[in-house]
Amino acid sequence: MSAKAIYEAKGKELLNKFLGDVAMKNRAAFVDEQVNWNQLVQDNPWLTSEKLVVKPDQLIKRRGKLGLIKAGVDLAGAQEWLQTRLGKAFQIGAANGRLKSFIIEPFVEHSQNEEFYVCIYSHRHADSILFHHEGGVDIGDVDAKAVKLDVPLGEKVSPANVTSKLLSNVPDNAKKCLTDFIVQLYTVYQDLHFTYLEINPLVVRGTQVFVLDLAAKLDQCAEFLCKAKWGDVEFPPPFGRDALPEEAYIAELDAKSGASLKLTILNRKGRIWTMVAGGGASVIYADTICDLGGAAELANYGEYSGAPSEQQTYEYAKTVLSLMTEEKHPDGKILIIGGGIANFTNVAATFKGIVRALEEFQQKLVDGNISIYVRRAGPNYQEGLRVMRELGVNLGLPIHVFGPETHMTAIVSMALGKRDIPTTPKAMPTTANFLLPGSTGQGRQIPLIRPSPAASRRGSQDKNSSMKVDSDTLQSQTSNGVGLAPGQYDLFTKGTECIIWGMQQRAVQGMLDFDYVCSRSKPSVVAMIYPFTGDHKQKFYWGHKEILIPVYKNMADCMKKHPSADTLVSFASLRSAYDSTLETLNFPQIRSIAIIAEGIPENLTRHLIKVANERGVVIIGPATVGGVKPGCFKIGNTGGMLDNILTSKLYRPGSVAYVSRSGGMSNELNNIISLNADGVLEGVAIGGDRYPGSTFMDHILRYQANPDVKMIVLLGEVGGIEEYELIDAIKKGTISKPIVAWCIGTCAKMFTSEVQFGHAGACANAESETASAKNEALKAVGATVPRSFDELGTAIHTVYSTLVANGTIIPKVETAPPTVPMDFNWARELGLIRKPASFMTSICDERGQELLYAGIPITDIFKEDMGIGGVLSLLWFQRRLPRYATKFIEMCLMVTADHGPAVSGAHNTIVCARAGKDLISSLTSGLLTIGDRFGGALDAAARQFSNASDAGLIPMEFVNDMRKKGSLIMGIGHRVKSVSRFCPFFFFF
Repeated sequence: MSAKAIYEAKGKELLNKFLGDVAMKNRAAFVDEQVNWNQLVQDNPWLTSEKLVVKPDQLIKRRGKLGLIKAGVDLAGAQEWLQTRLGKAFQIGAANGRLKSFIIEPFVEHSQNEEFYVCIYSHRHADSILFHHEGGVDIGDVDAKAVKLDVPLGEKVSPANVTSKLLSNVPDNAKKCLTDFIVQLYTVYQDLHFTYLEINPLVVRGTQVFVLDLAAKLDQCAEFLCKAKWGDVEFPPPFGRDALPEEAYIAELDAKSGASLKLTILNRKGRIWTMVAGGGASVIYADTICDLGGAAELANYGEYSGAPSEQQTYEYAKTVLSLMTEEKHPDGKILIIGGGIANFTNVAATFKGIVRALEEFQQKLVDGNISIYVRRAGPNYQEGLRVMRELGVNLGLPIHVFGPETHMTAIVSMALGKRDIPTTPKAMPTTANFLLPGSTGQGRQIPLIRPSPAASRRGSQDKNSSMKVDSDTLQSQTSNGVGLAPGQYDLFTKGTECIIWGMQQRAVQGMLDFDYVCSRSKPSVVAMIYPFTGDHKQKFYWGHKEILIPVYKNMADCMKKHPSADTLVSFASLRSAYDSTLETLNFPQIRSIAIIAEGIPENLTRHLIKVANERGVVIIGPATVGGVKPGCFKIGNTGGMLDNILTSKLYRPGSVAYVSRSGGMSNELNNIISLNADGVLEGVAIGGDRYPGSTFMDHILRYQANPDVKMIVLLGEVGGIEEYELIDAIKKGTISKPIVAWCIGTCAKMFTSEVQFGHAGACANAESETASAKNEALKAVGATVPRSFDELGTAIHTVYSTLVANGTIIPKVETAPPTVPMDFNWARELGLIRKPASFMTSICDERGQELLYAGIPITDIFKEDMGIGGVLSLLWFQRRLPRYATKFIEMCLMVTADHGPAVSGAHNTIVCARAGKDLISSLTSGLLTIGDRFGGALDAAARQFSNASDAGLIPMEFVNDMRKKGSLIMGIGHRVKSVSRFCPFFFFF
């Protein structure tokens, strides 16, 4: 969740710092269970001389109504009031928590008519300012009472508008100071990337403005922009759920990783624990557990995604298992290791980390009578599942393992005893199978469509079908102004040419393999842009042939040389994505942009949407894997490996179009639709952020206009109102094609406190935004809504069978696609081939978790303090020499010392010194022969860091500044190593 609540005290601190003189400065003293009253009074002498107000600062709403505010007391009265509350349990609705953090502020005496209410919140195209002239605890229904001023995106609020539209019921003597305050408050709201800011009451005495009670949320994703302004910000958990050190540890790993790692503990004593891959999949697993009656026993919510390393998944799994094995349960415990079909994550590699953790906790798992259920698919999943099966045998644990032949959430009903556990699950084609299976006997027996490309473009609308919409309706009804020209309902065709932003060779090769298997006449990727290198060419494969694709440093050069490219797929980082997308929007040839990056600040995303709408460009994302048009084009890693593309029949068009938020779940939808219908015609994952570049309706209107789309599948989720646009369109008859819809996140209502789901937008701010309310509303207007995600495939098959029966869909004969050779490196990783090593050594081996010298792990070398002489005895003589011999080697080294890779500099210095030159001459002879690499990199790093320090930059600002310059940050050490991906022997230093 990008928008996160902050402590009231932190919010007031920011207002103190940036509001200027339009409001009185707030003073506050913080009280917790370790309070030292003498020190507190010493630091805040006003505590003994003024009347005070005391209240908890723990994200609690309606504190006045709950009796949690004590006003107008002296210090003794505040201490007495706190004695009965500080550290005590308190019930608020279904949430039960401890009151452990309070603030004491000076009491501002005022009358009721001096209290006002102001609130600012953001939505897709504007910010709204709510104001009411009667604030305080009895304000009631603000939405019904308050006046509202919408400030369009990118505009400033004018004092005249504030006065005329918001302050009509305010006394004249208060209008000037309130106008100045609201105008400045909105400026601060924008500059500091607030997403919500509510003040109630706001008190005006004469010309003085006081902020008494405040609730605020910041966009956590904007931290890299606002770190210097924010300072240190803590995002506390909601009341009723304590922040645990394990959660903080995973959050720290997440912040330092390009992958996504989330963990929330719901019930530390719970029986059902999960380790789920994928943001959307994690919500669906939680939904299914709750739907099957396991809500009270669900111990955690969490997810890992974005191709985490083996070390990261090990740390994640170790954390979950340490919590799970703390206490035993009389009925034993259940661990669900689930996930959808991965697009690009190497399943076997991520499972290695989980396997290590399971091995480490073997005895505790056995003692705790823990059963493990695994379901996963994607690149190299067979190897991952094989390792899991063997692990169960080796550890003596009941581990039930399933792949894509089993519905994603079926393992939940198996674990809860609602479904029998199959002893021999039906096998799917292996990852090595890059040929179409000879039999399509898996799953349901589905008649397959195979229209020719020409027929697909012309359309095949059956004369008896009334599912039709004209092009004018498409253009006028598009929900946010993003639209294609009349008659153009295809974003992508067999002739689509695209440009890739970023050095993503694996994704590009996957797109080329997809193009080849779809029988395209030429590759869809025509160029790449990468600003950190000069212009050059990269080698790829087109079927069996090698081809070269140009890489450009400058975007303008790329666009000029490839004028027919109309799509850009951006793999830019969250720091680069905004600027690079804004630059792309300056080129009229671009019709669509896919933004893969997750974590772009919401204000920047909203601005991109505004500019894209003005220029008629469709944005898919941010925070997405992209989309796919079977037989035509796929974005980046969508659809996964080639074996999954063949199995899910993505090499040719079907009759079903879908739209989803989750990129990971889009691949699962490909699988479900191929098993229960004739396959996908087009699928788009709009992205999990709060403000996706294009909405559900933008794509559903295209599907309605496309005669080849016979039915539409929607996978929505909790939060937002986009699904209600579809509901209105169905009511009006704008959308008339059969809809199968399901909104994930039904479990949210069963939790006693707010849970951060894997997607930033998955948070309901009103009852209508809950998944259950959306599902009911969709069902009421005639959409086919299953009882749970578990039954989505059945619902799709029912509608598809009806369309086949009434002649809307005419099954066609399947034809096999061309064969595509497997990449050599991938085949070697799968263990399918072997090749003699070009270079072989028996001295050291760095293929495992740590380096081996003559068979001895480097950690043992440090533990036994073997020294340099001992290391060289292993490297040179491949055996451990006696201590006297290793000591002799070390003495030799002292005489003939070298300095690693900076050989020229070190060598020249040594030569000069031995020749009797003075110190300065010797050093200079060495330093002048060191280039930009090796030792020179250290010099360059010193210059860069020194300049940044002199400029007063904090580290995050330094990184952003270097990124804008397109300069690499110099340093020393391997780029593959980091704080979260370390070498084990680092600990010994």
